[in-house]
Amino acid sequence: MSFQRNGDALLHVHWRPGAGPGVAFANSLGTDLRLWDATCAALPPDMPLLRCDIRGHGLSDGPPATIEDHAADLAALMDRAGLARAVVCGVSMGGMVAQALAAARPDLAGAVVLACTGTRIGTPEAWQARIDAVRRDGLPAIAEAVLGRWFAPAWRAANPEADRGWRLMLERTPPEGYARACAAIAAADLGAAAGGLDLPAICLAGSRDGATPPSVVEALAAAIPGAVLEVLDDVGHLPPIEAPAAMARAVLAARDRIG
Repeated sequence: MSFQRNGDALLHVHWRPGAGPGVAFANSLGTDLRLWDATCAALPPDMPLLRCDIRGHGLSDGPPATIEDHAADLAALMDRAGLARAVVCGVSMGGMVAQALAAARPDLAGAVVLACTGTRIGTPEAWQARIDAVRRDGLPAIAEAVLGRWFAPAWRAANPEADRGWRLMLERTPPEGYARACAAIAAADLGAAAGGLDLPAICLAGSRDGATPPSVVEALAAAIPGAVLEVLDDVGHLPPIEAPAAMARAVLAARDRIG
């Protein structure tokens, strides 16, 4: 664990050195780097792995940021770690960050794994309504609706302790950090960036995803030349939690396609 600065942002970082092509992970809205614990455990122990909390989440802080700013944060950490030609793996908002990073820094991204994400997510009006609700009432007021989109009903029923634990992570996210991340998602349109990507891409959709349903991920895969689409059965919006083995398989498949 370390803390690193990128401009005015202070970033909480986990870096595991290793051998061969590595992975840089980008988190979803309302989570921190622990989102990837189970996925990392399923990857080879000598594989280089880079994780960080995004601004305003976990132990990271910083001024308001666009998706491109979050991508620049991750790129700066990759530069310092010497992590080039890596698999950049992101879920939801993190998938947007991965797209932006791959477009801006093709030297760093050898392949991408984009889970439960799109070139756009939701509408500006819906995001503004969520921002207003969080600033007015706090994250606990929206937590049940968010978890209903995050997780498949069967998973929630079978994992009540984990369901409660991930709810606590969401509820303990700084409200202003969450609101600012919502604003970044609302403003992002990565259609042009996706269409210009020239690298192996694996797009994962959850069949029970209530935030970015399979049609959104299908459109993303169609926008990226040569992208592979996989739909995970009975999985919601956060495959790193519900289906970490599938996430790890996608990462390894993407790594094997790096030229």
